[in-house]
Amino acid sequence: MTAGVASLPLADQAAIVRKVMRFDAFTPDNDPYGEHDFGAFEHKGQKFFWKIDYYAPNMAHGSDDPADPAQTIRVLTIMFADEY
Repeated sequence: MTAGVASLPLADQAAIVRKVMRFDAFTPDNDPYGEHDFGAFEHKGQKFFWKIDYYAPNMAHGSDDPADPAQTIRVLTIMFADEY
């Protein structure tokens, strides 16, 4: 999570992480490729985003084949929408 999210009270951080874990509001509009690697939601009137990035094992660049776990390290980031 970003420093902004990490600065929230622990109870809010836990609630936000639960919302990410339970997120299932994928539609053809917000997930046109069916990758389920981005989501947006609200918590206490504030908008949050989460996204998954796919890196090569050395973390120096994107993965050559994001579908191959041997070639990919996935990084989940949770942020305030205005931090995107």
